[in-house]
Amino acid sequence: MEPYDLIIVGGGPAGLTAGIYARRSRLNVLLIEKLSPGGQVLITDWVDNYPGFPEGISGFDLVDRMRQQAERFDLPIINDEVLSLSVEGVEKLLKGHEKNYRTRALIIASGASHKKLGIPGEGLLTGKGVSYCATCDGPFYFGQDIVVVGGGDTAVQEAIYLTRFAKKIYLIHRRDQLRAARILQEKALAHTSIEPVWNAVAEKILGTDQVEGGQIKKVDGSPGLTLNVQGAFIFIGIQPNTGWLQGTVKLNVHGFIETDDTMATLLPGVFAAGDARCKLLWQISTAVGDGATAAYAAERYLETLEA
Repeated sequence: MEPYDLIIVGGGPAGLTAGIYARRSRLNVLLIEKLSPGGQVLITDWVDNYPGFPEGISGFDLVDRMRQQAERFDLPIINDEVLSLSVEGVEKLLKGHEKNYRTRALIIASGASHKKLGIPGEGLLTGKGVSYCATCDGPFYFGQDIVVVGGGDTAVQEAIYLTRFAKKIYLIHRRDQLRAARILQEKALAHTSIEPVWNAVAEKILGTDQVEGGQIKKVDGSPGLTLNVQGAFIFIGIQPNTGWLQGTVKLNVHGFIETDDTMATLLPGVFAAGDARCKLLWQISTAVGDGATAAYAAERYLETLEA
């Protein structure tokens, strides 16, 4: 069997956009998605900052429209988990759980996953008050009380950002001082809307259909407390889904794929797009831009093979 022109690994906004562009260019392309097309957007209750939807749109409806558009261009989408990548000449060999695949160009859009606390209520209320993205969901909590869990740069920076909307922010951290850069610490601790809760961990998120509170445990042995909050923002890290690339594509110290501005990796014919890529901002809109750029760059690469 002849290799595909292009295989896309990952069916989130980046992968679907790359697929649309590739099929419009009449490439012989295949998209491989481990679960259902949509990625993390599927668990996003409401998307309020994606251009073209002035009233907002549910995460499910947004990616469903993307999927329908991809299907209109006859983009083949199959379910499989890619386990490893190897290279033979110009061909990229993908070992899947179900079968193996060969392609001349590859776009990695396998995304990333937010690290979870693993406490009761977190999974149940994800997208219903539990969030991992202040930029996405902060405006929904105008005038409300929320908790932010974490003490690093991201958690503190996002807590400061959330003061634009929330009335009260309880900053939960397991130590007695923050790990964030000193300038961020000073800014957060000086803000009247932010109240640090030291030596504490989130033990349980309360609520059935939406967040109604947070149960906090003190690690220093002092009495715990229950906070009456309407939202919980968790910033304890993000993990790119790139474990299957070890030893092939160059990753940074955090496991994100390093690319140039054409989405190209150091491996010829291999590109990356979306949340798996090392970048400044992880958003749906940036993932879509990455996907379009990667598909265009992959097409240019394939043309060089035929020259």
